[in-house]
Amino acid sequence: MPAHGSKKVIHAALAGNSLIAVTKFAAAAYTGSSAMLSEAIHSVVDTGNQCLLLYGLRRARQPADAQHPFGHARELYFWAFIVAILIFGLGAGISIYEGLAKIGAPHPITSPLVNFAVLAAAALFELAAWIVAFREFRKVKGEGGYLAAVRRSKDPTVFTVLFEDTAAMLGLIVAAIGIALAVHLDRPWIDGAASIGIGLVLAVTAALLAYECKGLLIGEAADPWVAAGIRRIIGEKTAIRAINELRTLHLGPDDILLALSVDFIDQVGSVEIEETINDLERRIKTDYPDIRRLFIEVQSAEDHRESLERARAAREAEEPERSGGI
Repeated sequence: MPAHGSKKVIHAALAGNSLIAVTKFAAAAYTGSSAMLSEAIHSVVDTGNQCLLLYGLRRARQPADAQHPFGHARELYFWAFIVAILIFGLGAGISIYEGLAKIGAPHPITSPLVNFAVLAAAALFELAAWIVAFREFRKVKGEGGYLAAVRRSKDPTVFTVLFEDTAAMLGLIVAAIGIALAVHLDRPWIDGAASIGIGLVLAVTAALLAYECKGLLIGEAADPWVAAGIRRIIGEKTAIRAINELRTLHLGPDDILLALSVDFIDQVGSVEIEETINDLERRIKTDYPDIRRLFIEVQSAEDHRESLERARAAREAEEPERSGGI
């Protein structure tokens, strides 16, 4: 997804959370609702998270330098992972703590209508932000289900905001049900239980985000259709006998590194090899502009197999040494 699409999603979520955070805090202070306080904390955490994602987008655009020869695109993945940690540590942790405190020392909710009015307004803002995030995500979803699309996505900003907004909507529902039951049944501890429920929703959301961001941080390959297209382009070159190896790595949502090892037929001279490699680079980068770095190695299939076997043997030789040192 282009950066402007990501920013659109983040700005929409940032505006919604900023507008309702202060209102939730005021309602929590006025009515004494733990669930409302948890929702207020949730909105503050989400607001901070959107600021971190915007910062990550800005840092990811920094040019390459001597210390970071492949650029800073993966900073976005790092800050998205920090967002997941904050959701868990601050959002979920404080919500569960507040809920336990309310259950331990329950006190009645005053003016519950104020809570319901604030929750209704918050639901409208959150729904508007969720719709923006969902529409942007649907543009790049492709075929298959939504969970599969999240697994394939290389842009954490969109699915992070979508997850956050979904968790926010669920949190509002839990808060409304908890406050309503606490008032109707005259059981103030239910309000605390609702706060714990909100914390659990946030904990699950944080775990899902952390899992997805972990894969991006470690390094994920480009979509299979990208590799298939590259193989098709190479297959059109009669001078190339075979592809020894094709590796892709996402350095950022729209920044792919491609490493190729190809075997040329024996009759091809150095001039034709150079021309073929130059044409391959032009074709691949034209058809797949996200591939910004391309390395092509010319190597016979036999030599390539031998190098792989030597590397495998070296790893196997190191393994007993490591095991013995533990």
